[in-house]
Amino acid sequence: MSLAVNAKDKDLRAVSAEIRGLVSDGKVVISNAAHLHGLCAGLPAGDITIKGDGGDYMGALNDGAVIRIEGNVGRYLADNMTKGTVLVDGSAGYGVGAYCYGGTIMVNGDAGDFTAVMNKGATILINGNVGDEVATYMLAGDLVIVGNAGKNLANYLIRGNVYIGGEWASLGHNTLLAEMTADDVAKLRDTLAEYKIEADPTTFRKIVRLSEKPFYKAKKTA
Repeated sequence: MSLAVNAKDKDLRAVSAEIRGLVSDGKVVISNAAHLHGLCAGLPAGDITIKGDGGDYMGALNDGAVIRIEGNVGRYLADNMTKGTVLVDGSAGYGVGAYCYGGTIMVNGDAGDFTAVMNKGATILINGNVGDEVATYMLAGDLVIVGNAGKNLANYLIRGNVYIGGEWASLGHNTLLAEMTADDVAKLRDTLAEYKIEADPTTFRKIVRLSEKPFYKAKKTA
């Protein structure tokens, strides 16, 4: 059963109240929501579809809902998400998956600068290209980039894995190109197949941290 919410001429508070009143009764389909920022924030459950474009902070603080956007979205998609799934059929602005603790994000198009910044455990999959400073200070989780990346990729990477199928303008500090293992290839194959992405996992390269303590400098002794 699908339950429709028309967000035209409504503010965020009104639309959010409608969504929360319906998510336990079936799938919720929202239209005309591009003007709303922070929509579907903090939902503990639910199956939500956004018809068309979405605004900034879509699905922020997601705590278990499945959210699909059938268009493009703005900045900070799924910011601080803990669990659940956020799927974007189009492209996304900068800050995709910033500060996430868990869950899965898939963007079928491109994503902007600072994607996966401070990611703490989410799986983030970008089927297109990404911008600069992607995976900066990433602490855990996986970032999969099917296309190309800009400057300072994985800058000051702390933990986690970055897999990239294309090229990059430059790698950031504290990065190391690591050998792809059989487990890496199998994990990528399963992830790509789940989201129907046609890419060969054996052609990807893996970036990991160089040092566990990139900011630590030993004191000089006399």
